Formats: sequence, structure tokens, C-alpha cells
Amino acid sequence: MALLHTPICDFGWKAVDFCLPGVDGKTYRLADIAGTKATLVTFLCNHCPYVKGAISRIVRDARDLAALGVGTVAIMANDTEAYPEDSFENMQRFAEQHAFPFPYLLDATQATARAYGAVCTPDFFGFNRALALQYRGRLDAGGREEVVAARRDLFEAMAAIAETGEGPSEQAASMGCSIKWQDDD
Repeated sequence: MALLHTPICDFGWKAVDFCLPGVDGKTYRLADIAGTKATLVTFLCNHCPYVKGAISRIVRDARDLAALGVGTVAIMANDTEAYPEDSFENMQRFAEQHAFPFPYLLDATQATARAYGAVCTPDFFGFNRALALQYRGRLDAGGREEVVAARRDLFEAMAAIAETGEGPSEQAASMGCSIKWQDDD
């Protein structure tokens, strides 16, 4: 497990469209999940201890952000042959177990993760209404620990983006396990 940190936010970078299958049997494009005020594209997986430790907070924040007009999607891009815990069937179980309020999509070719420059799980990309990047930071200070009273960095940033169209100038990098690329040995 390689621990990585996300790069700093490239403000204004435009979201890339995708067409990926969801665990619910539907196929989704960016327009299908875009919120009326902002959009959050998240790269997750099932086996990462950082995702496992934070998943209840990710789900909570996505639910709270939906009420503010923020659409959320989670994309799983890991090599499922090398990491069978991240298989499509296990994605379905993981989404059901945690009552995902957003689509959970499989990026089997890893083209979407590469297009976004995703590096780890979890990796958060927060876009404004114009689908211009405004946030590339952490969920909160909790990392992979279950925390009760951590400042909600992601929620606060996305709420501000939904309200003003702009993300915070200061952002703390997300950290997690590296994405498991198919061509890595």
C-alpha cells in the first residue's frame, strides 16, 4: 500500500465527461450526476483502509451536500484482477452496506481516473456549476480514523462552492492508498 497525497487544486480545470457502469445496473455520464450548484467526483475503492475508516463520513457529507444542490459520484478505478476485493460484485455489496446516496461506478479501463489525474483513494474533485475545479483536498483531518469532531473540510468547501462558485484558497491535501494501476507491477 503506497500512501500518497493529492496535488494542489488546479483551479478552473474542467471536469472530464465519462460513461461508466454503476452498481445499480445503470450507465452514467457526468451530466447525469452533476448537481444544480456543484458537483463532487470522488475516487474510492472497497479495500483501502483510508476509505473504510472514512466511508461513514463520506456518505454523511454527500447526503448533506445533496440538500445544497451538490451532485456526487464515486468511481472505483483499481485493478480488480490484482485486488479482487474491489470487484464489481464487491462494489455492489460495499455500496449497499454503506447505503451510498450516490452512484458508485466502475472505471474498468482506468481511463477516467487517468483523465482526472486521480492518485489515491479517497481522492476528491469539487467542481462549481460550470464544472470548473474548485476543490482538491481532504475529507477532514481524520484520515483513516473514525473521528467525531473533525472539521468537515470537504463539506465546508463544497457548501461554499455551491453558494459562491468558488472554493477555498487554502486546501489540505487528501491522502490515502495509491490507485492500483493495471500496468503497475
